[in-house]
Amino acid sequence: MLVIFDVDGTLVDSQNLIVEAQAETFRRHGLPPPSREKTLSLVGLSLVPTFVALVGEDGPVEDMVATYRQVFSDIIFKEPGRKEPLFPGAAELIEELRQTDGLTLALATGKSRRGVARVFDHYDWHGVFASVQTADTNASKPDPEMLLNALTDTGCEAAEAVFVGDTSFDMMMGCAAGIEAWGVCWGYHKPEALVEAGAARLFNSTDELRLAVLAKRGIALKQAMA
Repeated sequence: MLVIFDVDGTLVDSQNLIVEAQAETFRRHGLPPPSREKTLSLVGLSLVPTFVALVGEDGPVEDMVATYRQVFSDIIFKEPGRKEPLFPGAAELIEELRQTDGLTLALATGKSRRGVARVFDHYDWHGVFASVQTADTNASKPDPEMLLNALTDTGCEAAEAVFVGDTSFDMMMGCAAGIEAWGVCWGYHKPEALVEAGAARLFNSTDELRLAVLAKRGIALKQAMA
């Protein structure tokens, strides 16, 4: 069984850094920053479609993407030891699942590969995920390319996988790939939006999610032995 995770809003609580970096990007371009609500509503998209949504196709999209990347790095590195915090229970969830026979873990995220590597450095996650799909080499969510590439990397079928995310874009991507989409309620989109976008299940805690993964793994193992 393959469990594919989103990162921002699902495992990592990066909202304050994202809002701070986006606001500074707008200020550097002489534009009024978007509201916190608007910023978080777009988390999950790659940077180009995010800024297209914020300033329009005729706006300085490419320049703002470059500025945002620089600002985000500046924020992260200006304070020694500063890192994007994990949501409560996320570290324990990944640690248990990585050690569970019959489970393979993967990531599908709008982060850059550099951003993912930074998270891996902070939490010692190098080698934990069998496939890491990022915005650098894939179409933006909700296009299913990330998930399809994760299936190819791991040799799993869509029916053998679940995708766990926190946004409507995640749920739509899972559905487009034919993978069961599970929504977490501690992220950046409201539960009702996740359901509307196709979430098969919703979870209020990492404990609930862990039990659901283990239960689904048990069913998959029984089916394989039948």
